[in-house]
Amino acid sequence: MPLSWLRVERFRCLDETELLLDPSVNLFFGPNASGKTSLLEAAFFLGRGRSFRTRRRNPLIQHGESNFLVAGRCTAAHGEISLGIRASPDSAEIHVNGRAVRSTASLVEVYPTQALDPDVHKLVEEGPARRRRFLDWGVFHVEPEFLSGWHRYHLALRNRNAALNRGLGRSAVAAWDQEVGSSGERLAEQRGRYLERLAGPLSEIGRSPLGAEITLKHLRGWSDGVLLVEQLGRAIAADERNRATTIGPHRADLVIYLGDREAKGIVSRGQQKLLAAGLLLAQLRVQQEGWAGPGALMLDDPAAELDERSLEKLMGIIGMIRTQLWVSSLTGEVPGLPGSGKRFHVERGVIREVR
Repeated sequence: MPLSWLRVERFRCLDETELLLDPSVNLFFGPNASGKTSLLEAAFFLGRGRSFRTRRRNPLIQHGESNFLVAGRCTAAHGEISLGIRASPDSAEIHVNGRAVRSTASLVEVYPTQALDPDVHKLVEEGPARRRRFLDWGVFHVEPEFLSGWHRYHLALRNRNAALNRGLGRSAVAAWDQEVGSSGERLAEQRGRYLERLAGPLSEIGRSPLGAEITLKHLRGWSDGVLLVEQLGRAIAADERNRATTIGPHRADLVIYLGDREAKGIVSRGQQKLLAAGLLLAQLRVQQEGWAGPGALMLDDPAAELDERSLEKLMGIIGMIRTQLWVSSLTGEVPGLPGSGKRFHVERGVIREVR
């Protein structure tokens, strides 16, 4: 559902900000360090319960303050839904329609957000942890039982690792093998089914900006053709040496191919950005199959590290996806930006609509 109203208090350089938003396109422009990215970050936080720039809350809280507030209203066919988060470094109060909720999953169900920021290339460039988060975020939207199964696996994994770390002996470790094995197998199956759904949109989107198909290979974290519970038993000596479980879905990865070549290490920074953007936009396409509304896509300085032709290709793909766009730019124009929408000038944390 698109956000129709947003209020931000004590968030980075944004003191008190209140905006009425366009359901399709909202462009925020102004000089560097003016607050454009902070605004996109605040709106993203309202949908995810976290930032796309940092995993810590302290940097988000305005200097001298103890917490920040982000609140908004989403417009749906059956009426409006209000969302709000008041967060401190160690806790967060989350409300949906005035009712306190415990999980950020309640936010995601109402206002799903995705972000293409200047660090998006790290999805390709860095290690497997980012790609696992990308994968699990996608599975969460299409597999109703995924979240509970994910928690079940990681709880069993933590208990097994605790037994290994404390040196409690093989029988104490093996007591968790069945639970880790069965929940891990299910988690890997859900990830595999999701990747099958992602393949079509990913192939289509990849041909447009990069001129070659994007394909993914799922490395599930243990050997193919072997049950996880069996391999856990075989890996016990290695696990004891490492004092941690060395196989399983928590060690999974995605190998990204551009055409018939593995992309990592052969594509430029600009191509990495296009490739990662293709992955995220294909994911957005799959997620929309089950959404009642378009959600939101944050484009933080989309022109960074892209030449004019590459930017045109990226914006062309974005134009085909039904979503509410939040775009930051140094200037008031982004070539290829679809629709008209609203434009806002941002300077020193002050935001005003330009008509």
